[in-house]
Amino acid sequence: MTKASSGKQAANSSLQDTQPPTKIVALIVAHPDDETLWAGGTVLSHPSWQWFIVSLCRGNDPKRAPRFYETLKLLRAKGAMGVLDDGAEQVPLDEELVERTILELLPPWNFDLIITHNPSGEYTRHIRHEETSKAVINLWHAEQISAHALWTFAYEDGNKEYLPRARKTDTYYASLPGPIWQKKYDIMTKTYGFDIDSWEAQTTPKSEAFWQFSDAEEAILWLEDNGET
Repeated sequence: MTKASSGKQAANSSLQDTQPPTKIVALIVAHPDDETLWAGGTVLSHPSWQWFIVSLCRGNDPKRAPRFYETLKLLRAKGAMGVLDDGAEQVPLDEELVERTILELLPPWNFDLIITHNPSGEYTRHIRHEETSKAVINLWHAEQISAHALWTFAYEDGNKEYLPRARKTDTYYASLPGPIWQKKYDIMTKTYGFDIDSWEAQTTPKSEAFWQFSDAEEAILWLEDNGET
């Protein structure tokens, strides 16, 4: 589905395909665990796809980095990590640094699909998520990343009124089958080690949603609206 300029479309679907076609997909996130939290069900539901997952931060974290690579095995994916600053102060990063890091970590393949964060983030708010999304969209528009389509996560938290949830309106929206969600939850709690009472474990969505684009020009206009919601 494409988010058409003449109007937005919504779709409700099961993520599980019967004999899904092979695709080459890049999943580009800010942190180890973002790939599972926001898109783990999609990855698990498409084991025939060739996944390459990039985390821009925490590559030098002695706990999170090994857990990320263990997660890649569970997701049947390949991937790489960067070491962009992720301090508690969340000082904004130079845009060129973020873009350069993505290009250094991502193999120069022709992707069928890129998946990344939303320009306005998945909750209120995380600067690294926003920076990652903007960098990926800009690189796609500049043809420095080759891909037929781009998806961004579609979640919101009502300005902190509730835990992040998948958007049901104007997006591709899919409820996760129970076994798929359980695998996703187990990665968050057992592999990454988040306590069952943690924000991450309680958030782990049972549905996943994405804004979808097949036209880079349309995506860049959407970016100028800061990921219109």
